[in-house]
Amino acid sequence: MKIIDIEVWRQSIPLKKPFKTALRTVNHAESVIVKVTCDNGKVGWGEAPATVVITGDSLDSIQSAILYTIKPQLIGQNLLAYERVFHTLHESMVHNSSAKAAIDMALYDLIAQNCGLPLYQMLGGYRKEIETDYTVSVNSPEEMSEDAFLYMNEGFNVLKIKVGKDDIEKDIERIKMIRSRIGNEVKIRLDANQGWQPKEAIRTIRKMEDMGLDIELVEQPVASDDLEGLKAVTDSVDTPIMADESIFSPAQAFRVLKNRAADLINIKLMKAGGIYKAQIINHMAEECGVQCMVGSMIESRLGITAAAHFAASKKNITRFDFDAPLMLVKDSVVGGVVYGGRVITLPDLPGLGIDNIESEVGTAYEQVN
Repeated sequence: MKIIDIEVWRQSIPLKKPFKTALRTVNHAESVIVKVTCDNGKVGWGEAPATVVITGDSLDSIQSAILYTIKPQLIGQNLLAYERVFHTLHESMVHNSSAKAAIDMALYDLIAQNCGLPLYQMLGGYRKEIETDYTVSVNSPEEMSEDAFLYMNEGFNVLKIKVGKDDIEKDIERIKMIRSRIGNEVKIRLDANQGWQPKEAIRTIRKMEDMGLDIELVEQPVASDDLEGLKAVTDSVDTPIMADESIFSPAQAFRVLKNRAADLINIKLMKAGGIYKAQIINHMAEECGVQCMVGSMIESRLGITAAAHFAASKKNITRFDFDAPLMLVKDSVVGGVVYGGRVITLPDLPGLGIDNIESEVGTAYEQVN
């Protein structure tokens, strides 16, 4: 089962509404699509969105990394010795985690197809269905409360609220107005995207606790490289704190876990470089008694299908942030996971269960030679 070709396309799909965080505003889901072909005729699919402000990876850098560095080292490799193949992938170059993740997805797709199993079953098969939250972009308190009310009425019982873009008093006003609008039946989790200073975060979270706003968790309240600040926040508040941008690699996860700098970990394939390394992070966290969430960037149902297979396979992964495909105007993926509102069902087909990626009107694909 040798790799004989790796092809790359670009994809751009408009969002229904701009996606706004403390770090960026996104109007289109732009990504690189990867197709890996083996000598037995089987095809594996992968995707890598460009998220420069988080991973440092652009569309150009992802394409170049795959075509000019990773591809030459993987052509001719036998996937029946996949431990060697994944070692080659991750040693091919430093960083470039998004490019590695796209290839990693396609390789796991092929390996599971060869086993005749859906990927989630090959990885552990813990569950077949998962439930996603829905993200409320950072806007005015009034707009955010109306968005939250809309998503609640669409059946979402967990909302991820973006904060950290303005002063903390405005963030508190946002959450106060949202909680007032949607009541207490819906879970609220906050994501500051590194937008607060440590003392600011402590003061803000404590005030929300005193106000009884019932926050499930706060994600990445401080700068990604401020491990001491992250620990200070974790130690100073009752609300669980989740590390996101602070953890890309297993080595970074080890430091967070060793120092008890966070209560929870958000694993994203684009940060970890794919499923191979993501499994290591989850296993480390599980041994330390730390639950994980699997999240995503703004990507299509292709990338989310791979992330969902991984997330569904593991007991220690208890939270899921896979709403990105619901934000897109069009869907280019044939096959893959199926959305029924907040419920995501894994396909029973071998691998990722993806048949094809189709170009649609308004969706730009560019073949890269």
